[in-house]
Amino acid sequence: MTSMLKWFLLCFVGVSCDLPTNCSYEDTVGSWILLTSQKQYSNKINCSQSFDVASKLKVELLFPNYVVDEHGNVGTWTMIYNQGFEVIINGRRYFAFQYSFQVSPTQWASKCSETFNGWVHDIVPDHPTFPPKNWGCYRGKKLNGETKLKISEVPPVSVLQKQPLWKVKNYVNQINSVQSSWKASVYDHSILSNMVNWRRGSLRQLPRIKPRELTDEMKLMSEKLPVSLDWRNKDGVNYISPIRDQGNCGSCYAFASMALLEAGVRILSNNTLKPVFSTQNIVSCSQYSQGCEGGFPYLVAGKYAQDFGVIEESQYPYTGNDSKCNAPPKVERTYVSSFGYVGGFYGGCNEVLMRVALNKIGPLAVNIEVYSDLQFYRSGIYHHTEVDYKFNPFEITNHVVVVVGYGEENGQKYWIVKNSWGEEWGEKGYFRIRRGTDEIAIESLVVYAVPHLLNLKK
Repeated sequence: MTSMLKWFLLCFVGVSCDLPTNCSYEDTVGSWILLTSQKQYSNKINCSQSFDVASKLKVELLFPNYVVDEHGNVGTWTMIYNQGFEVIINGRRYFAFQYSFQVSPTQWASKCSETFNGWVHDIVPDHPTFPPKNWGCYRGKKLNGETKLKISEVPPVSVLQKQPLWKVKNYVNQINSVQSSWKASVYDHSILSNMVNWRRGSLRQLPRIKPRELTDEMKLMSEKLPVSLDWRNKDGVNYISPIRDQGNCGSCYAFASMALLEAGVRILSNNTLKPVFSTQNIVSCSQYSQGCEGGFPYLVAGKYAQDFGVIEESQYPYTGNDSKCNAPPKVERTYVSSFGYVGGFYGGCNEVLMRVALNKIGPLAVNIEVYSDLQFYRSGIYHHTEVDYKFNPFEITNHVVVVVGYGEENGQKYWIVKNSWGEEWGEKGYFRIRRGTDEIAIESLVVYAVPHLLNLKK
């Protein structure tokens, strides 16, 4: 144990966040007018500036995921967490964040009936060439939409608090005394200091989405699935890339997204291709994310990878800080042929559908609600202990990880989860967590992505 740890443990008691927009399905369903620019541009288009409107399209967003336009075309749509929405209709894909602005040091207002400028381009066809073609800009306005602003409280920029070693030890002992499913332990300070910002990897105030109810068809599907699966050892082969450490940057979303794609390439190539993709390229270059302030796997492993492609770590090594995009101008990129939420839309997932996707596609990226007791996880099958309230609790926030398998031990079902806090944490960088109970929301917001193998070289 280091002398530094003997004096204190760093704990976050609040976090800064990326986009503080807070819009719901109820705010978003209804009639919208999409105001669109000309569509002859490439993916280098800058939609942050004003643009001339070349066309207008009226669409009706129906709950939970259907959309109909004024010409009778039918498509699909989904919320992108509580940040915005994406519409796929008549050969085009539209995405924008919904509008928000700061009204005080601790308050933000969301105007969910309008969007910021967003992007629109052709849908990637079944036999694709990348990147997508015919880009343009657009903005959306809800017809007869509610103009009332939604005010959200956002804590000021966080401060670090020192915790004496005795208090940390007492906290860990309390965790271990109230349950026997998993073991907590006091980590070396050098490991814990790298966790200071892991809570900044995704929005802190995501709405809790309950898993989708099981249907009779899903129950039959469940009975036909293997009782266990581990992509680290599937038929004696490991399809999972090495554990990495995000360090002092809220980039968990980037690490989880790249780990998802790395596993996908290994699976599709029968392990003949083993890339490690650049997370710094995501942190510094993705206009769909906020660097070390956070992001979401749907917009990275899915949308960014399909629209712009990802590059290998050797081409753009990780520095763990916000910096200007400096990706090599001419470099091989890997794209994604398909992506989405497990279950078809935001809020459409459950435990059975996760296992189906794990067996059919491969590992999945998930958002979880993180409590401070998880930081001290050492081994076993994790569940939240409620001991936080006797300590100095972290705010319930979000983290992004990758589910690589599932199993059962002594009658307790679990998921196997890959983290990005280094190999010294947990079970060599992994943790197991209760399955079938939506523990810390692990079965609610789940993303898959399928790499396009033709873009990869052996």
